Amino acid sequence: MATSYDIPEVLDRREGPYGEIVLRRHGNLLQIIANGCFLMDTSDGRSERLLVDAALDALDDRPRPHLLVGGLGVGFSLAHAAANPRWGRITVVERERAVIDWHRNGPLTELSDEALKDPRTRIVEADLLTHVNETYATYDALCLDIDNGPDWTVSEDNDSLYSPPGLASCARALSPGGVLAVWSAQPSPGFEETLWNAGFQRVRTEEIPVARGVPDVVHLGVRPE
Repeated sequence: MATSYDIPEVLDRREGPYGEIVLRRHGNLLQIIANGCFLMDTSDGRSERLLVDAALDALDDRPRPHLLVGGLGVGFSLAHAAANPRWGRITVVERERAVIDWHRNGPLTELSDEALKDPRTRIVEADLLTHVNETYATYDALCLDIDNGPDWTVSEDNDSLYSPPGLASCARALSPGGVLAVWSAQPSPGFEETLWNAGFQRVRTEEIPVARGVPDVVHLGVRPE
């Protein structure tokens, strides 16, 4: 017999410009579901922290680098970045108003409240590709966690982000020597080749072991000086 622990409790469900977005509680975990596709939960956060750390490690010793986090999610990447005084400005681009609301005055507040109060932090409500195409800002690191990976996107329009033109837009938003880091739920050798073909250097993939199945990974590339 199913118990209340076995059946996820829907805390909020909204229909937005990109489809349905749901926040639910399953036991002690909070989960985000987009268009019926599981995105992330509050169970771990190791790979989201590695995403931020790997980008910082790939940078030179420039002072106070400006970080863009693509996708607010459950807040692991933002909270981890804000806990590190070496980062300068921290800009988070999130296209779902519901996700922003869940962090500002909803169930995800406990994970991101301190980071959102950090004066370095700015939240931008926008589509990531639109933002990097239109912004006049330049970033030292772009950490992207808006899909389950280049080969497993939440919506079809996100596919273009991982194409050569989309990666060229990311490169334009990076300062010389800046780092692009992309989280993925599985390795994507083809994406490594796309990064090379888009002009990125020092392309590599870092793996994060998981309890079952293939490892999570972070794909990294550096814009030429």
